[in-house]
Amino acid sequence: MRLLLSPPDGLFHAPMDNLSNEAFASVYAIASHWDRWVRASMVSTVDGSAVGADGLSGSINTPADHIAFKVNRALSDLVFVGAGTVRTEGYTPLQPPAELAHVRQAAGLPAHLSIAVVTAQSALPDTFTQTDDRPVYMVTTELNPHRQNGITRLGAQQVITAGESRVDLPEALHQIGAQGFSRILAEGGPTLLGQLVALDLVDELALTLVPTVVGGDHPRILSGDSLTAHFAPHVILEHDGTLLGRWLAARHTPAGSSLEGTS
Repeated sequence: MRLLLSPPDGLFHAPMDNLSNEAFASVYAIASHWDRWVRASMVSTVDGSAVGADGLSGSINTPADHIAFKVNRALSDLVFVGAGTVRTEGYTPLQPPAELAHVRQAAGLPAHLSIAVVTAQSALPDTFTQTDDRPVYMVTTELNPHRQNGITRLGAQQVITAGESRVDLPEALHQIGAQGFSRILAEGGPTLLGQLVALDLVDELALTLVPTVVGGDHPRILSGDSLTAHFAPHVILEHDGTLLGRWLAARHTPAGSSLEGTS
């Protein structure tokens, strides 16, 4: 493991000479003074595909990306993900790996990892039921015909209604924050991530670039309308050809605005 670009904060970080949970958690830690931090976590091939030849992101994961994926979840209190990605990738209610419990505890996060499934018009997959140790939220619209079913299955407090026919993402994140969540991990898919970036709701892009090309007509990490958004590199790591980076929204960089304050 090589640390190619160090965080410009002058803080000591764990040695990066091995591929460990602790090393990753050290450089992926989120400053405690932020009221809310939305980190988007995505993986891409070097030719720009967000999925492998089979159409799944899991087929382009590398060992380094797998650890980063786990650590990013360990440093979050809620995963925010689109219903299409949930169905395609086979998501189920989440549980942080036991070996990362100390990472969550050190970050002041709850033992349980919640998931919020974003859907304007569709139902939750049948695998998503409410349990005490795997909390599930549904983010949806007033006109979703499956909204009442979600309330029946999850409970009224677990169904966040934001928008009439399209999900109002700023309002959804506001309601999520009102329920006490402050470290939000957006895992896609490309359509949802494109909307979040377009609305300037993403504080950080945690992007893994894997040493693979797949060709073909595959989605990128963002899709939707054309946009221009600027991110600056904060940390860059390399392991066996995989590049892992933390890219901060321009407003969090010295050139954009001060790193001090709240989000």
